[in-house]
Amino acid sequence: MEEFLGECEIIDYSNENIQKLAKKLSTNCKTDEQIVGNCFLYVRDNIKHIGDYPRDIKTCKASEVLEAKIGWCYAKSHLFAALTRTNGIPTALCYQYLNCNEYKKDEFSLHGLNAVYLDKYGWYRLDPRGNKEGVNALCIPPIEKLAFELEEGEYNIDTLYSKPLPSIVEFLNKYDKYEDMKKNLPIKI
Repeated sequence: MEEFLGECEIIDYSNENIQKLAKKLSTNCKTDEQIVGNCFLYVRDNIKHIGDYPRDIKTCKASEVLEAKIGWCYAKSHLFAALTRTNGIPTALCYQYLNCNEYKKDEFSLHGLNAVYLDKYGWYRLDPRGNKEGVNALCIPPIEKLAFELEEGEYNIDTLYSKPLPSIVEFLNKYDKYEDMKKNLPIKI
């Protein structure tokens, strides 16, 4: 479990602003489920998804996402992991392989989300991507209500990762323009 509590360059939870927010989100919480719920709602509802609010901005590190208040699903999952790990909750990065017609017709790409370890339930996946019409991700353990229902050709990647995939980090740091980002979404683990 220790690896899912660790800090890395991308999940930079020693950042002062992340520390303050993590403490605020855990105030008056009596259970890990409450802390996870607060962190989930904060990232889902207060950090915009760049695909829904196109901007020419790069965010990858958790601290960058918090400062800019925007990021791709992958970047939002980095911030969520930083907030929950700060509060001592083991958190993994997870991925799905989904059709990304919304950005590029007849193409598939990786989608980033998280899993937390809760003593009552074990590993529980949740998706702080951000809701919009047709997307209603919730945090209601033990029921998983992710952002997307899997369709033909789509699948969950079962591996839990303690650090972001190199292909994700490369993608998030490579492109300055939204149009370039949506044309080059990561497809490989």
